[in-house]
Amino acid sequence: MRKIVSFFGDRTEIFNMLNDRAEKYAESLGFEYKWAPQLPFNKENVIEELKNADAGIIDIEPYNDEIFSQVKDSSKLLVRFGVGFDKVDLKAASKNGIAVARTTAANTSGVAEMALTLILSAKRMINQNQDCVKTGNWVKNVGNELIGATVGILGFGNIGRKLAELLRGFDCTILVYDPFPNKEAIEKAGAKLVTLEEIFKLSDAISVHVPYMEETHNIVNAERLALMKETAVIVNTARGHLIDEDALYEALLHKKIAGAGLDVFAVEPLPLTSPLLKLDNIVLTPHVSSQTVESLWNIYKMAIDICADFYAGKGSPHILNQDYNEA
Repeated sequence: MRKIVSFFGDRTEIFNMLNDRAEKYAESLGFEYKWAPQLPFNKENVIEELKNADAGIIDIEPYNDEIFSQVKDSSKLLVRFGVGFDKVDLKAASKNGIAVARTTAANTSGVAEMALTLILSAKRMINQNQDCVKTGNWVKNVGNELIGATVGILGFGNIGRKLAELLRGFDCTILVYDPFPNKEAIEKAGAKLVTLEEIFKLSDAISVHVPYMEETHNIVNAERLALMKETAVIVNTARGHLIDEDALYEALLHKKIAGAGLDVFAVEPLPLTSPLLKLDNIVLTPHVSSQTVESLWNIYKMAIDICADFYAGKGSPHILNQDYNEA
């Protein structure tokens, strides 16, 4: 029986339940399943586990030639729990004959819902108004409605499209920026393709969903933040380095924009010395956009399905380095 080892999650009631379910599902497909959570990440332990497994379900830590070269004779497939793969050295994986896949779209609903939650929270000034209740100082903060507003979506992949779908009930005007636009999808969503400058100038709320790469590093910078309306808000549920946090802090401190919501940060956990923590017009959450029972199970199931297809010789469109078998 082939073996899958999963490194994702922590030892809580929810993850115990999900991994029990994953174990039963993997066994139904003919796989042994082991859960070996890494808290904190231990490279040596990961290597030993992968030496005794056929496939691994990995988290966000770096995976490079040091790991691949030691596990290549056993584990031929690594599946990223989620979609981001910027810390995985795909060239090194291919050199060692290891396929790397990701669970594309499995967490779409959870992340899109969180983006909407952050937009609503920032626009209705939930953080500030909660403080009013906590302190007993009932100086009410008056926000702006999302209904009928213009929302800009940076990146119109699965999550961006789902967010657009959720916004239909709010009668919003949807503006889209995407460097590789799917015009049919944009038209179907009733959205309008615009430039980056137009997104920042015209939107009442902006949600960031572009992948992180060299070209998108700090795509939200001081210059673009300066284009935004004073009543506008911006949220990020994608990757921390997409926003220049120093520039965002200055924009929020001086009320150049109304608010922000961040679920991801350049450094995680967010350092307690971060100036962002001093602001009252920002909502901060600890990278939990995909942390719903529904999305997490979708990811587990999809990761196991990818393993099953791979070892059945079916391949997978979710494999990122299709040249892995040329090693």
